[in-house]
Amino acid sequence: MYYSKSFINTLRDSPQDAEIPSHKLMIRASLISMLMAGVYSYLPLGLSVLENIKKIIREEMNAIGAEEVLLPALQPMDLWNKTSRFELMKEIMITFKDRRSKTVCLGPTHEEVITDLVARFLQSYKQLPFCLYQIQTKFRDELRPRFGLVRSCEFIMKDAYSFDINDESLDKSYQLQHEAYCRIFNRCGLDFAAVSADSGAMGGSVSHEFLAMTSSGEDKLLVCPKCAFKKNFSQDNQQCPECKITMEIKAALEIGHIFKLGTKYSDVLSAKFLDKDGVQKPVVMGCYGIGVSRIIAAVIEQNHDDKGIVWPKEISPFSVTILALNPQEEKIIKSGQDLHNALEKENISCLMDDRDEKAGIKFNDADLLGFPIRITLGKQFLESALVEIKMRNSQEVIKVKKNAVIKKIKELLK
Repeated sequence: MYYSKSFINTLRDSPQDAEIPSHKLMIRASLISMLMAGVYSYLPLGLSVLENIKKIIREEMNAIGAEEVLLPALQPMDLWNKTSRFELMKEIMITFKDRRSKTVCLGPTHEEVITDLVARFLQSYKQLPFCLYQIQTKFRDELRPRFGLVRSCEFIMKDAYSFDINDESLDKSYQLQHEAYCRIFNRCGLDFAAVSADSGAMGGSVSHEFLAMTSSGEDKLLVCPKCAFKKNFSQDNQQCPECKITMEIKAALEIGHIFKLGTKYSDVLSAKFLDKDGVQKPVVMGCYGIGVSRIIAAVIEQNHDDKGIVWPKEISPFSVTILALNPQEEKIIKSGQDLHNALEKENISCLMDDRDEKAGIKFNDADLLGFPIRITLGKQFLESALVEIKMRNSQEVIKVKKNAVIKKIKELLK
C-alpha cells in the first residue's frame, strides 16, 4: 500500500470529547470516525486491526472444535419474554414494531436465539457435546456512551455457546474456552487477569471475567503478586486470602466474560435431548463472550507512548512502514518501491510513505500510527547504501545493506 493512495487522514490534535488515550489515538491515527454518540465507522486501518483480531479468535475457536455461525441481529421479543430477561435488560434494549405490529429488538446478546436454534435440531445425546460461535454486531442503548469503543451503542462481539450432556462435560468445555481465551489475549499482546465474577443478568452458577490492566478501566481490581480478585470492597488495604499480604487497587477493562449457564435457557426454551436410556433432559449450556472491538481500545491503552500507538506485531494494520524522505530522488523512490514489492511478495504487509511531505511530518505520522518496524530511506542511504531499520516498541535502530533488509525484517517479525 502507498500512503499517497490510501485513505489515511491523521490528526495533529485530539478531539475535545475524547477522554482516554485509546479514544484520542484511534481518532488521531485514522482508525475510527464518530457518526454519532456511541456509533463509529471503522476506517481502513481500524478495520485491518479488527480483522487481525477476528483471525486470531477464529483460529483459537476452531482449534478447540467450535463451529462458526451467524445469527440474526433482529430478534422476536417473545423469546425474551419466555426467559423473563426483557424486564432485566429493557433499559438498554433497542426495540421497535415492524409493519405487522410485532415487537422486535436489535440483539444486545444472543442466548435466547442460539438456544431456540439448537432446540430445533437437537434430538439425541449422540449429538453432544458441541460448540457454536459467531462474530456479530450487538446493539445496546447506552445511557452514557463514552471512551470511544470501550462503551458504545454498537459494538462487535464474539459469543460462543457450548452444549453438553451434564455438568461434568460442561466443566471440560468451560476449561477449553478458558484456555483458548488466554491464548487469544496473549496473541493480541495484552496484559490481563482472569477473575471470578458475578453472573448478573446472564445467569448461571459460575463465571469468570478477563480483565485488561489499564489505568482508565471501568472496573476496580484487588491484586497481589500471585493472584487477582475482582470484588465489591468498601475499604483499601485488604489482605489477600491466599498470600496474606495487602492487596493493591487497580483499574481494569473487561475484555471477555465466560459463564456456566447450566439449564437456565434450555429449560425455558425446550432445548432437550434423549439420553442413552431414552429419558428427555435439558441440554447443559455455557456461554463465552469477547469484546472484539473493545480489544482494540485495551491494546492501545496498554501499548502507547507520548508519540502514538505501539502495535503488537500480530494485530498491527501493517508490519512495516517505509519512509522515502525525498521522493524526488529517483534512487530513493525506486529503492523504496523495490523494498515494498519484495516485502509484499513475502506476505509482509507494508505501507510506503511516498508523500511529498517534510521528513518531520513523516516521522511523526509513523510514530502515531505505530507499526512495528520503520524503514528509512534518506540521505544516508544515498551516501552509503545503508538502510535504517527502527523498532517502534524499543526504539532500537539497526543499519543494514539494502540486500540484507528482507532477511532482517523476517528475523525481527518472528
